Amino acid sequence: MPAPLPASPNPLDRLWLTEAVRLREEHAGPLDDAEANRQARAQGGALPDLIEHRALWLARRDGLVDALHHWRQGARLAGYALMLLALVTGAGLALAALGDGIRPVNVFWALGSLLGLNLLTLLGWLLGFLFAGDAGGALGRLWLWLSEKLARDARAVQLAPALLTVLEQRRLGRWLLGLGVHGLWLVAMSSALVTLLALLATRRYGFVWETTILGEGAFVGLTQALGVLPSLLGFSVPDIEQIRASGDLANGVESARQSWAGWLVGVVLIYGLLPRLLLALLCLWRWRRGRAQLRLDLQLPAYRLLRERLQPPSEHLGITDAAPAKLHAPNAGAQLDGSEGAVLVGIELDQSQAWPPKLPTSVADAGVLDDREQRRRLLEQLTRFPPQRLAIACDPRRSPDRGTLALIGELSRCAAQSRVWLLQPPAGEALDSHRLHDWHQALDSLGLPHSGSAPMTWLETGHD
Repeated sequence: MPAPLPASPNPLDRLWLTEAVRLREEHAGPLDDAEANRQARAQGGALPDLIEHRALWLARRDGLVDALHHWRQGARLAGYALMLLALVTGAGLALAALGDGIRPVNVFWALGSLLGLNLLTLLGWLLGFLFAGDAGGALGRLWLWLSEKLARDARAVQLAPALLTVLEQRRLGRWLLGLGVHGLWLVAMSSALVTLLALLATRRYGFVWETTILGEGAFVGLTQALGVLPSLLGFSVPDIEQIRASGDLANGVESARQSWAGWLVGVVLIYGLLPRLLLALLCLWRWRRGRAQLRLDLQLPAYRLLRERLQPPSEHLGITDAAPAKLHAPNAGAQLDGSEGAVLVGIELDQSQAWPPKLPTSVADAGVLDDREQRRRLLEQLTRFPPQRLAIACDPRRSPDRGTLALIGELSRCAAQSRVWLLQPPAGEALDSHRLHDWHQALDSLGLPHSGSAPMTWLETGHD
């Protein structure tokens, strides 16, 4: 039985699984989808809905739903690992910038240590966004690679490419990966800022600036320019005398300690943390807005080919006739009215078997299935009007071949409850015990209850 999907898969998951099925068929060839197409047609709707219904049925059957669950788990683990790396990186940047407090802190070396890597990667993201269309960068690709490795599911190999293909429709990949990149740098800069505050609160630091070829005016101007925005938020900025005094290594510049500390914290907050926060919010807004507009790309060749199978020409104008009152089977049929009623059907029974048996009035006889067209008609009918109980009669003198077992599985999935009735041989004819054992073993593997006695009481009442 296919694995169940959540009660109401969100639109992104539906598109994601549909695209994964398409990529799988593109690489491995068409899947066995007769039952999936039938189930999709029974659901009804426009062509995109039919394609999604088909893909979701195949995804349940082939384990892609479980693979998606494993991939999400891997993605979460990869995210946690990268967040931990960001926390450690941020704390390391602050420790490297301030040192142990024994020697004075060169304020511009400290500022370069705290903001240099962040600003370089931010510049790389902007260049990639504007010119290359790759806004995910190395961190985004690393996250996707880790997600696949941590999923540890061979069936998940198409999920990451399928996700990127879906997102490329509205160029959402750059916003999703950009959200991850800026989120990680936001964590790193938050960690750096918290560590910076902790060090400044528990150690006594002196601040200096040093130069060989630049003049004093360059440092005064740069310090005051960088301090304009932080000062608007109330952070202190060293005055000209304090900046000049800090250029003298022999001067303890005791009066400037707090001003330099406030300036350093404000600059890291304004130029390090705040840009990442604003970009992360921008990416989140664009991601949510674009995600609501995602649709299937019906111009893809694979989806154009599915149109004839999911919307046959005879159905393009809609259904004009009511459902038949009788099942068109070799013997008498019956009306199947949704979740009520019971049906008995036989599979490839020869003339030595007396058929149909005497049935309660509430049980419909669907006849004996002998050829492909009869099977197709009955499966279409049962899919549209699934019975509450279905008994499938089989002749255990025949071998349980794969085709028969596949048909039994399809029939059983069309009813709320199913049982297999292994008919007794005609009087005077012995039953091969080895073949009967093969039947039992095959039906057990399908998870279907079976018995050699007629299930009439169960069909009529729902219990034995």
